[in-house]
Amino acid sequence: MKLSACLILCLFFFTLSCHIPARHTTPPADRFQVIAYYFGDGADLQRYRFDRLSQVIYSFCHLKGNQMAVDNASDSVAITRLVALKQTHPQLKVILSLGGWCGCKTCSNVFADPTARAAFSASVLQLMQTYHTDGIDLDWEYPAISGCPGHPFAEADRHNFTLLIQSLRRVLGRRYELSFAAGGFPEFFDHAVEWDAVMPLLNRVNLMSYDIVNGFSTSTGHHTSLFSTPKQPISVDFGVKRLISLGVPRSKIVIGAAFYARTWEQVADQNHGLYQSGVFKSYVPYRDIEQLSTANGFVHYRDSLAQAPYAYSAAQKLFATFDDPISLARKTKYARSEKLGGIMFWELSSDTDDGVLLKAIDGAGRE
Repeated sequence: MKLSACLILCLFFFTLSCHIPARHTTPPADRFQVIAYYFGDGADLQRYRFDRLSQVIYSFCHLKGNQMAVDNASDSVAITRLVALKQTHPQLKVILSLGGWCGCKTCSNVFADPTARAAFSASVLQLMQTYHTDGIDLDWEYPAISGCPGHPFAEADRHNFTLLIQSLRRVLGRRYELSFAAGGFPEFFDHAVEWDAVMPLLNRVNLMSYDIVNGFSTSTGHHTSLFSTPKQPISVDFGVKRLISLGVPRSKIVIGAAFYARTWEQVADQNHGLYQSGVFKSYVPYRDIEQLSTANGFVHYRDSLAQAPYAYSAAQKLFATFDDPISLARKTKYARSEKLGGIMFWELSSDTDDGVLLKAIDGAGRE
């Protein structure tokens, strides 16, 4: 009699639980991630140590009407080559990125329409299944605030971005990764995203903590400093603290690093060119860092407060800001000590032939 009563009670609670609506659960946090954005054609993949990476994000796909589309046959080949790497690197996930700087001109208009959001989400799933990729990274620069010159934006983008994330998660389920690239500056944090609504649905947010000074800047500074300085409050640490204050879990924050330098000309010989007026000159992949060598008239410095390297040529009045193996190791250690989700960088093909920058990240991650 007691056994029967117990069984009846268990069956009652089991039946009751079946009728309780399931609460949405956050996608689980993964181990520490090392994520590479990749902008190449796939012909150079033998150069890279994919065993040191958790994810490679192919950049970029774009909108074609209300569909996410691979632009051309060359891009299709590159994605196929990346996916083939998973046979020998089973830990590797291949993600498709939408947009990029000046790559999301129609995003504001398209994602304002619920029918278009549904069609877009369905097209993403179709691409995942066609190419056997593992998720999508949204690189809309930016919802609700000014980004690429001439790209439309509207205040409604902020909520429409939430609705887009919700649509994608419904269609993709939990099998596929869902992330987005976030600006690292106050206007983005305050106006572009409904953080409380979107973060439970996302695997991670990739903080673009680079280009702090950029091609539109008329003065020099550190474009990817780890810590803030009195003259430059925006930094990796600044962005991380803001995200945490907005309720973003540490395990979902991935900080950004730069595999490239930015240079300015017409920079006065004061403070070794740092925090001086100047005219933006060039983007220099780290594989071409010899352009900024002592043989070419540059003296290299390191800001102990920002924990960032820079270089200056007094003769040429040229200033350069970049990441190097030391700053990348420090960023990786910072991400680990702060219990963050990982580190990402733009962009894999900008590394040297011997992979000195990725090697620095990997080495610091293993200490």
